[in-house]
Amino acid sequence: MANQQSAYDVVFIGNYTKDTIITPAGTRYVDGGGMNYAANAAARLGLKTAVVTRLSREDVHVVEGLQANGVDCFATYSPSSTLMKLEYPTTDPDIRTLTVAGIAGSITAADVDGFTTRAAAINSSLRGEVGLDVIRALRERGTLVAADMQGFVRVLRGQSLIYEPWPEMEATLAQVDVVKSDAVEAEFLTGTKDIYQAAKIYAQMGPAEIVLTHKDGVLIYDRGATYEYGFYPAQLVGRSGRGDTCVGTYLSKRLSMNPQEAGLWAAAVTSLKMEALGPFNRSVPEVEAFIASKYRQTVG
Repeated sequence: MANQQSAYDVVFIGNYTKDTIITPAGTRYVDGGGMNYAANAAARLGLKTAVVTRLSREDVHVVEGLQANGVDCFATYSPSSTLMKLEYPTTDPDIRTLTVAGIAGSITAADVDGFTTRAAAINSSLRGEVGLDVIRALRERGTLVAADMQGFVRVLRGQSLIYEPWPEMEATLAQVDVVKSDAVEAEFLTGTKDIYQAAKIYAQMGPAEIVLTHKDGVLIYDRGATYEYGFYPAQLVGRSGRGDTCVGTYLSKRLSMNPQEAGLWAAAVTSLKMEALGPFNRSVPEVEAFIASKYRQTVG
């Protein structure tokens, strides 16, 4: 439990995942979890950052690694970490199969009590990991709340993570300020392949801003306006964590920038993250140089 005096710029909420990533290039083992990717990006950008997570004590090195990067960790130790296998059969980063051999359990409203934060993101991996009670608890304290759709559309059946209809979608999104979705999740939840229309449908349920990633880049939808930015990694090595890094950066920069500027930074940081496995580990000057080179815009 956090100290009552703890105050943060941004907090990321979701379980660590111990990932086995299988691609045509081979098999890798990576420390994953949306909160892990997002928090590392936020901390690298200079924000006071924390995570709320669950994991096995044998994976305490993840907590130690986050702390070494300046991230406070409010961790609950469970019998198992969430054990995820991500299989990419082709070079298309949006085509993948997910299976889970163990789960770390659920995060509750009590786990987010005792600290204040300007913004928070729900970075869960599957339905039931973080529920509406957590979102409401944050919202009641005036927190800017983002939610990644992956943690609500994915349902564990046996060891397979599959998409299933989400009856609580409208009630949940009515409590959310920013939605993060990828194109595959958006098509399933909104019924359209058109990412612009999908963003609009999400927004009609309540969120003012939508961050919608796809294989080529990110679409930012802000109260009817849209902004688009491509991803330009020199090499695509680290697809896993793409969306987590994107929303973590967007939410972090949104505290000091408008949606258009925050989207630009999100695209740039995500591009650099995808050049390597694991969380974003580059510097702010590198991001600024990348923006100047690839997007032909100056840093605001």
